[in-house]
Amino acid sequence: MCKLHIDLRERVRDTGDMPTTGYKQVHNSLIDTLRPTPGLRVLVTAGASGIGAAVARALRETGARVHVCDIDRAALDRLAAETPEITTTMADASVPRDVDTVFADMQNSLGGLDVLVNNVGIAGPTGPVENLQAGDWQRTIDVNLNSHFYFASRAVPLLKASRNNPCLIAMSSVAGRLGYALRTPYASTKWAIVGFMKSLAIELGPHGVRVNAILPGTVEGERMDGVIGARAAAAGVPVEAMRDEYLGKISLRRMVTADDIAATALFLCSPAARNITGQAISVDGNIEYL
Repeated sequence: MCKLHIDLRERVRDTGDMPTTGYKQVHNSLIDTLRPTPGLRVLVTAGASGIGAAVARALRETGARVHVCDIDRAALDRLAAETPEITTTMADASVPRDVDTVFADMQNSLGGLDVLVNNVGIAGPTGPVENLQAGDWQRTIDVNLNSHFYFASRAVPLLKASRNNPCLIAMSSVAGRLGYALRTPYASTKWAIVGFMKSLAIELGPHGVRVNAILPGTVEGERMDGVIGARAAAAGVPVEAMRDEYLGKISLRRMVTADDIAATALFLCSPAARNITGQAISVDGNIEYL
């Protein structure tokens, strides 16, 4: 139990009265720690749509200064039109010179960095391992894993210099804790991201930098529709049957939303999470198997 709550209980026992004003002050102070500190300088990769955009918008609403990069120019333009306070760079996160451009733009816009949300990822190919093409395997590794290294290696010196509860959030997947037949390139990268995160948490902990991973489950949206469609085609079953199969593996029998993931990211950026690091946090309704 929180020491503040223990102190309140002792006051009630000694006086017989509930210190309403004091309780409200304590309650409010605890609630306040659940909100990220306004003014955080945040970089979100693949931040123009989907989970990345949800995280970027949510952090902006808390008063953060946010810069995003994305390979999709049209999506960046839509984000800029909807939320002009968010600055943007068009970049391929798997190309080191593009990453250099992102950091140059970000430094000009933000002047430093308190939070990196490493969100880049693609679905990769679907099929038996013996049918996969080496080029498809390599592209999945380049985008899903190498990009995380490129951004982390550039961000870490800036995070070490931050005095504002610095953290790195790596977006993995429930496929980073479970095996995933017919999706071996994707699952391999998501497991690797968790290992990378846990190693960085140990490496950066003495510098006061926290590192965690979020493992989304089946997220509603166009990307998941495509994944389900490809899986249905590979298995030779109707799309709706494959969708029902996906839902049947989730204890809560529903998909999660991008906002569910964004809410978890907000918590990890907040003072309430100051002692949370090295954790792989599933947000998936408890997917039992894939």
